[in-house]
Amino acid sequence: MKFELCAASLEAIRLAKELNFDRIELCQNLDQGGITPSYGMIEYAIAYGIDTHVLIRPRPGGFNYSEDEVEVMLRDILNCKEMGAKGIVIGVLTESGEIDREILMEFMGKAKGMEVTFHRAFDDCFDWKKSMDILIDCKVNRILSSGLARNVEIGMPILQEMMEYSSGRIEIMTGGGVNAANIGRLHKELEPDAIHFSGTVKFQQDEDSLFSESVLRVDKARVQRILAASNV
Repeated sequence: MKFELCAASLEAIRLAKELNFDRIELCQNLDQGGITPSYGMIEYAIAYGIDTHVLIRPRPGGFNYSEDEVEVMLRDILNCKEMGAKGIVIGVLTESGEIDREILMEFMGKAKGMEVTFHRAFDDCFDWKKSMDILIDCKVNRILSSGLARNVEIGMPILQEMMEYSSGRIEIMTGGGVNAANIGRLHKELEPDAIHFSGTVKFQQDEDSLFSESVLRVDKARVQRILAASNV
């Protein structure tokens, strides 16, 4: 089983390297669910020597994108490839909540040579078995899911069904609300291919400034507690 850190800061990149994470999902604005990071941040992570998978998401919110947004995403995928990213993390749905196969295949074409993770847009899908079959057919490497729920604890029954249905045809990575209290159960009962978490806490950034903001910041002690509780 592998561990992936959702890294939305330079501190998280360095921590992932220090604690020997298998890979990172690199993003920014984690407070809004994450969006595509800057090119500088991508280059920094790759140069730091961490297995970097870049989130391709142009804005917060749902996953039904306009033509212009798709064009931006295609450009981002190509730029990630040129910079040497190991993989990308994507998700695209139709208005009716199905995998948008046509656009997905455009993404897959641009991403050739990189690993592809379909992120938690999967949890917004209307029919998860049909969606998984499409992702397998399109040769997506893995699915990040909380079991169609707000967090992995609620989604455990569906995650178990997903593990059984996938039958090794696609990797299943659990994520969404992973903490020290539930990671041991996830590992023991599900045995997923990977577990994804951020290990963040709320923090007041630059509290003495007029422009202070409440942000999610990676917490080393919390990350270490989660890893220690994984029973690996």
